Amino acid sequence: MTEVGIDAIEIRTGNLRLDLPNTFAPQKGEDPEKYTKGLGLTGSSFPDSYEDIVTMAANAAHRLMERKGLEPEDIGRIDVATESAFDNSKPVSTYVAGCLEQVFEGDFHHANKGERKFACIAGTQSLDDAYNWIRAGRNRGRAAIVIATDTALYARDDPGEATQGAGAVAMLIDEEPDLVSLSLEQGYGSADETDFLKPNQQFPSVDGKRSVQVYLARMREALEDYKSVAGDIHPDDFAYGPFHTPFPGMVRKAAVLAYRNLIRDTDIEDVIGEQIGEQPRRDEFADDDAFVDALTDYTDALSETERYQHWYSATIEPTLGIAREVGNWYTASVHLARISALRHAAENDIDLAGDRLLVGSYGSGAQAEIHTETVQDNWREEIEALNVDEQLDRRYDLTFAEYEDVHDAHNHDMDTETEELTTPESEFVFDGWGRMGERKYRYVE
Repeated sequence: MTEVGIDAIEIRTGNLRLDLPNTFAPQKGEDPEKYTKGLGLTGSSFPDSYEDIVTMAANAAHRLMERKGLEPEDIGRIDVATESAFDNSKPVSTYVAGCLEQVFEGDFHHANKGERKFACIAGTQSLDDAYNWIRAGRNRGRAAIVIATDTALYARDDPGEATQGAGAVAMLIDEEPDLVSLSLEQGYGSADETDFLKPNQQFPSVDGKRSVQVYLARMREALEDYKSVAGDIHPDDFAYGPFHTPFPGMVRKAAVLAYRNLIRDTDIEDVIGEQIGEQPRRDEFADDDAFVDALTDYTDALSETERYQHWYSATIEPTLGIAREVGNWYTASVHLARISALRHAAENDIDLAGDRLLVGSYGSGAQAEIHTETVQDNWREEIEALNVDEQLDRRYDLTFAEYEDVHDAHNHDMDTETEELTTPESEFVFDGWGRMGERKYRYVE
């Protein structure tokens, strides 16, 4: 069976940077370690006044196509996943295609275009859609472009404000991919939840404590469901575990629960049991409360073991590198985690070809998905072609006053004009409004 997966990938970060410990924290009268150690963040990427979800998406897709030598005729599908859309009818993918048609010969009139919404998991759902489209043989030899793009902004003084971020990830989905192939097996955990939502509003309403609980519960369900179709799995089966990363501190919570699940009924559980006792089983307790208390105590002890900490350091920590510097990208966050992991391997001369990734996606509302990916032979060439460091380094560092101004400029409820803080070059930019209230874009040489 021909493999299908991610052939190539590109990112586009917002052109501005907010320094959390040194600029944001002092203005909030808070300890910088709340951000660096608690949330696990040092900075947030922010969009300049001429940037939005379309410009970042189109810029990522443009570089992807140019680097791979592609023309519009090579692409049969463009899917955009976002929870920052500004039109309830016209999909962001049509705007992106219009931008790309400014710089390529030919057009995308033949291409299927769509927009996915299910909070942060929509990027992975779009990836699944493209995979299924190709696997079904409906692609007529063409590849798909999947883009996850968001401006993950919160209202001023909201507790989530420190986790903000803005950027896009563009992925080329094709047969015989150079980066990773996707597993046939998937696991899901889904329930009707109100942990995070935007009922006809730009900025989210969040129940922070419940959001963490729902994230962990749905991820646990998805892992169990994945095991029901893929069979038993072992922590040593995977080189890395890219998870949805609203902020790295959240992944720390998810990782120990995943490890607890993965070691159950394995040799590792037996070895660790000699140190901290056996992992509790529900049938050993008279009621749920007693079981939960015992499981919590076991999990706390597990997180302190050398065996777990070594696994976390090798398998999870490398997935968080980019997120620490850019914040939450909503639909793109798990795909940034994948890039971070593969970059870590390339930088440390680790041969990943044939190794597997355990990928955990999540979207509030709520749904989680677990699937695995197999790293392909040409993965290193694809990862080393990225210019992630260049993009991160060239961001403009905001003062707090500038941050306030640019945040207001991106607030849909405010009529605020802000001067550009950076000079656009070789990129798509927002260019005002059309006669029907649509957003217009142009390419700046």
